[in-house]
Amino acid sequence: MEGDAPTKARQSLFSLSEIAEMESVLEEAGERSLERDFCQDLASKLSSSAIRAGKAAVTWKEVQDWFKSKLRGAQDEIDSKPLAWNLIVDLSDSTFSTPSNESLPNPAGSKVMDLSEVAFEAKSQKDYAWYDVASVLSYRITHSGELEARVRFSGFSKDQDEWINVRTSIRERSIPLEPSECHKIHVGDLTLCFQERSHQAVYCDAHVLAIDRKEHDASSCTCLFLVRYDQDDSEEEVDLSRICSRPLPEKMEPPQVNVKPDALSISARSLWE
Repeated sequence: MEGDAPTKARQSLFSLSEIAEMESVLEEAGERSLERDFCQDLASKLSSSAIRAGKAAVTWKEVQDWFKSKLRGAQDEIDSKPLAWNLIVDLSDSTFSTPSNESLPNPAGSKVMDLSEVAFEAKSQKDYAWYDVASVLSYRITHSGELEARVRFSGFSKDQDEWINVRTSIRERSIPLEPSECHKIHVGDLTLCFQERSHQAVYCDAHVLAIDRKEHDASSCTCLFLVRYDQDDSEEEVDLSRICSRPLPEKMEPPQVNVKPDALSISARSLWE
């Protein structure tokens, strides 16, 4: 999609919490998730949820198309071999360095994380919104020494594949929150927030400016969060259903990069440093 302007097709059809539920369903049901009756039941369940209040109902075809795309993405990931998810780049007689030309050695005895155990999201260069990564297809090093990955976004076709800067625009997936978890959001936090505009509805980075906390039970959060979107500095008051938290830094692995004569291995931590 290089050179193309963002289109309506790039809008987020499902929220992150809905995607998390659908991924769980897909893992349990497998190919059965493509059956019409199965998709109709799930579409009805999603449409009746509180998150969908005031929004268009989900159709069974939209659910089925999402499952089809997800299953295709899984096959692409298998076809690209574990090499892709372990971020091994074939760089014959090459070494990797930062823009300052510092080499990045692997500390003795350190362990490189298997990326197949981690879910990621990537920022599109077309609309600067974040989307789940279905698979990593290939890698390259730019003239400035930056590592880029060609990714397929979850729920989108190969026509929407993009080259993404690994250091600045790929990170561990943001976390949807339950109503009982609103206390995890604090003033000053970086969050991933669902931004709705007349021309698009996407997930963007936003910082929390203020919180109006209200008493509520564990089934429904009534708190309000004033956020400022990083990409355009616009401010908006949103509820918890539109906010996802970022993984805590202290839970992440330290940066690790293994330099070998014929390959480059980069750990998961280096994706969001």
